[in-house]
Amino acid sequence: MTNNQISYDTNIPVIGDVDVLVIGGGPAGIGAALAAARAGAKTALVERYGFLGGNATAGLVGPFMNSYSDDGETQLVKGVFDELVRRMESFGGAVHPEQVRTGSAYSGFFSKGHDHVTPFDPEAVKLAAAEMMEEAGVRMFMHTFFVDSIVEDGRVNGALIVNKSGLQAIRAKVTVDCSADGDVAFRAGAELEVGRKSDGLTQPMTMFFRVAGVNDEEILKYVEEHPEERDLLFGSLIAEKRESGEWTVNKNHLGIYRTTQAGVWRVNTSRVQGLAGTNAEDLSKAELEGRRQVFELLAFFRKYFPGFQNAVLVDTATQIGVRETRRLVGEYMLTSDDLISGRSFEDVVALYGYPIDIHSPNEVTTEFSKEFKTANIYQMPYRILVPRLINGLLVAGRCVSATHEALGAIRVMPCAFALGQAAGAGAALASASGIEPRHVNIRELHQTLLAQDVVLPAGIA
Repeated sequence: MTNNQISYDTNIPVIGDVDVLVIGGGPAGIGAALAAARAGAKTALVERYGFLGGNATAGLVGPFMNSYSDDGETQLVKGVFDELVRRMESFGGAVHPEQVRTGSAYSGFFSKGHDHVTPFDPEAVKLAAAEMMEEAGVRMFMHTFFVDSIVEDGRVNGALIVNKSGLQAIRAKVTVDCSADGDVAFRAGAELEVGRKSDGLTQPMTMFFRVAGVNDEEILKYVEEHPEERDLLFGSLIAEKRESGEWTVNKNHLGIYRTTQAGVWRVNTSRVQGLAGTNAEDLSKAELEGRRQVFELLAFFRKYFPGFQNAVLVDTATQIGVRETRRLVGEYMLTSDDLISGRSFEDVVALYGYPIDIHSPNEVTTEFSKEFKTANIYQMPYRILVPRLINGLLVAGRCVSATHEALGAIRVMPCAFALGQAAGAGAALASASGIEPRHVNIRELHQTLLAQDVVLPAGIA
């Protein structure tokens, strides 16, 4: 043992022996845990915060991006996602996407990629998701951090965790990595990639924040009178003030989204580039820089933007929003060509239609890539959840096996719910049959997903 290594106490208590262990309680983890439990698996969920939701709650990221086909005609993500939204809607915590059309204030006035978004209250996610876990019989370990993967003979058999009770272990027949950063896969020795091929840089981070005291009608009037700005809100003003040095954020438009509360808007405008979301020191720098930008932006908004003269800061996110870190190298790697062509896969487990949305790692961009035009509906195969070499493990969320370009489309939260649900169902089938996740019978998986109200291509039954 070298000076920079530690050894684990062999007497670490094993506090659980489950069929399926889910690490991370964000959108993918919510989908995975509920799918596994409802498929009959004894399921445990580990989450570092005292609430579920991940970027939807701790990150204040919202609204949920579109869950429909690109033409807005077909809802593609149902299952756990739709159930959560309808539960929140029942107590005033969300607006169902069927009621939200492109170009509205809820969609940030964007016309591209923002049809049928879902406005929601982060506090509603916290309650609804936890209630759904409780009802499904999921054993929840909140305020708990993942420490390491338990790897035996090239197989993940659970995880070491730590919380107020100390260092503990949970053994599992199948573990699902929904950490967003591929932490379980990384510690297990799975093959991973980071960033774009040319330089390894990842998409920037954003500190979301909410403001109150906004004059909703004044903003709506401005946008109505300036239709040319719908996809680049206040772009001309920002360009002018960028030249004078008053606008310092490396972004060329304002990203604001009306919430379910009058006068309260989410702001997706700060931008922190060149830092790694898997490095603690970089994350610390990003949090500080993000919050600095929040106060600079708010002062700018009050001075120049219609409707924001009396705006006040409600809160900044608990954690900075991270778009991209590690990506799995799986049995199949999803590519931009797959999304553009709408390629069919025999092991399809989810459908989606969001365009390729790459925030430049080092430049000012308008986000949606002009060189890629995705299909109206594209498919995602089960194999992107399966590590190429490691057994006993599935990966879901934005760390699945996809290229940097493909990730630009599938990194958003409705897709994470869908991929998580597929992973949870696959994990449950593998644990019940005593087989490795890579050997799950796809027909049985399709039947399980269809029974859970997941949308799959016509003809699959």
